[in-house]
Amino acid sequence: MRPKTSQALTSKVLLLGVFIAFLFLFVLRSSISSSKENPTSAPVLQTFAVKTSNNAIEEAEAKSTNCSPSCNKIPRPLAQALLHYTTSTITPQQTLKEISVTAKVLEKKSPCNFLVFGLGHDSFMWSALNYGGRTVFLEEDEAWIEQIKRRFPTLESYHVKYDSKVNQAENLMDVGKGPECTAIGDPKYSMCELALKSLPNEIYETKWDLIMVDAPTGYYEEAPGRMTAIYTAGMMARNREEGETDVFVHDVNRVVEDKFSSAFLCQGYMKKQVGRLRRFTIPSHRDGLDKPFCPE
Repeated sequence: MRPKTSQALTSKVLLLGVFIAFLFLFVLRSSISSSKENPTSAPVLQTFAVKTSNNAIEEAEAKSTNCSPSCNKIPRPLAQALLHYTTSTITPQQTLKEISVTAKVLEKKSPCNFLVFGLGHDSFMWSALNYGGRTVFLEEDEAWIEQIKRRFPTLESYHVKYDSKVNQAENLMDVGKGPECTAIGDPKYSMCELALKSLPNEIYETKWDLIMVDAPTGYYEEAPGRMTAIYTAGMMARNREEGETDVFVHDVNRVVEDKFSSAFLCQGYMKKQVGRLRRFTIPSHRDGLDKPFCPE
């Protein structure tokens, strides 16, 4: 048998344990009831996260609502060019590789001033690639200008009359070697027979960043040929006050385009040839009139 003192102690310990357990259950129950009655006792971080998420959604919706009608649209000229070329069965005369040569230069320089000898099926493309700049087309056929204007009224084009013929090319090459043709100056007032002098005044007054010679017609003996266009493009580049001009000549597989671009745009200024297209980069000669016509 255990002594009576030991039994009494055991009873006291047992009663104390039951009391503590009861007290713990009471406190726990009170805490749960308080949490249910007072929602603000939820964790602050969770509440903040929910509010932040809701605010973000509201701000996004507000931005979408306040956006102007045109903020997510491509410019109209680019949209028109896209529609035209995706629905047309007529493709530009230049190949993709040839077009890419000029397009890469435009990517760096546009918006800029771009002068194109020739108005054709690729004109809308050149204007779109120079979006925000000024692209001007010079064309020999007045009827063709009117036809293109009806389809693309935003294109800026002017009629040009050429007095030369392909069968005169050899004689004009000899003329171009004379001192009156190598003197730097405004082509409009040049004494050189190769210079185009009847273009609109603004053509001479504008500082052209790019010039494309893809006209006039030059594939038969009585055609105007591109002798004067190539020469005038080179003189415009040399006569600008400062900087340099990229000049492109297409159809260099033909005799006139090959010889005249080499002679008057200069082999030393040629940067690249891809297919039938050559690119020349001609610096201003106004800041150094002692520069040779072509680099040595």
